[in-house]
Amino acid sequence: MIDLLPQAYLIGLIVLLGGAAVLVARQILRVRRDELALIRLGEGSTDKNIPRDAANLYELASVQLRKRLYGQAADNLKQALKQAEAEQAPDEARALIENALGFALAAQSKYPSAVRHYRAALRAKADYPVALNNLAFALEKQQKPEEARASYEQVLALDAGNKTARKRLQSLDRRSGIDSGKAA
Repeated sequence: MIDLLPQAYLIGLIVLLGGAAVLVARQILRVRRDELALIRLGEGSTDKNIPRDAANLYELASVQLRKRLYGQAADNLKQALKQAEAEQAPDEARALIENALGFALAAQSKYPSAVRHYRAALRAKADYPVALNNLAFALEKQQKPEEARASYEQVLALDAGNKTARKRLQSLDRRSGIDSGKAA
């Protein structure tokens, strides 16, 4: 029995180190993929064969958002929006771009502008729960809890299993002193 203790310790250590190595490798690959995408799509690229259409600008901005380069992402999303309008892109594409632009602005604490873009996303695609969640969060940050509550309730009407909306709605209820269990 005593002989098994060192073996169990070593096996546990190997499993722990192996798990850590996998997590580190995944993160390195993810960062590498983002860096390659920035090089491929970025403004610093010398390859003039890459079209500056709305889809490529959106992809570039998405990578910038993942890397938390919110100002650059917002600029690229504004260009993508202009391109999408010029290309007469479908409403869904415009909704994605508007929502991402709202997210980039909200990340910079520019909530009024973010709200404007989230509402534009919802005009393009009314049943867009992500944009509704984001809108509600921005409204919360602007100290408009009733409007935020209405948006979260819309999200739950579209997607009853949306955990984010349910959690934020419960948080709003706690702050305002409403017991959500008694309201049902």
